[in-house]
Amino acid sequence: MSDPTADQSHFFAYIARMKYIVRWGLMRNTRAENIQEHSLQVAMIAHALAVIGNDLFGEQHDIGRIVIVAMYHDASEIITGDLPTPIKYFRQDILESYKALEAHAERKLTGLLPPELQAAFADVLESERVEPEVARVIKAADSLSAYLKCIEERRAGNKEFQRAEQYLLAKLDAMTDLPAVAYFRESFVSGFELTLDDLSHD
Repeated sequence: MSDPTADQSHFFAYIARMKYIVRWGLMRNTRAENIQEHSLQVAMIAHALAVIGNDLFGEQHDIGRIVIVAMYHDASEIITGDLPTPIKYFRQDILESYKALEAHAERKLTGLLPPELQAAFADVLESERVEPEVARVIKAADSLSAYLKCIEERRAGNKEFQRAEQYLLAKLDAMTDLPAVAYFRESFVSGFELTLDDLSHD
C-alpha cells in the first residue's frame, strides 16, 4: 500500500515546532519564552514601527512585507536551535559559521514546500533575499521585543537579565536612524512596568 503522506509537504509541521524552541537558554527565566510567541511579538512591533515611520516621519516602508518577514525571521531556529548571543558574537568566525548554518537551514525549510510555492516563500524565509531596509526595521523590533522581555523579568524579581537590559537599552539608544524606535519607547514601553491592576485603572 502506498504511503498517503508521500506527497505531503512537511513545511508547516516544521513551522509549528517553533513553539518548542526556547529562547534565552543561558539565563534563568521566571517564564520561558519560545520563538513562536517571540516572532508574533516582533511582527506586531515591526508593524507598529513601519506604520509610525510612514505616518509620522514620512518614511516609505512596505508594511505588509515587513510584517510577513518578521513572522518568519527566526524560523531557521527550528533546525539550528537558538544560539545564545554571547556565543554567537564571541568570535567573528563563530558568527560567520552560524550565519552559514542559518542560511542552510533557511534553504532547507524552503525546500520542504511544493516546488510551485518555493520562490514566494524563499523571498520571506531566506535572509539573503530580504532588503536591507526591511531587515533594519525587523532588527529594531527584535531588539525591542528582547528589551521588553528584560523588563518583564526584572519586574518579576529576576536579576538575571540586568546586564542584557542595559545592553539592549544602549543598542536602542543608538538607533537614531529609525525615529519610530524612540517614538515607540516613549509611547508604549512604560506600560510594561505596570501590573494588570494598574493597567485596568489607567
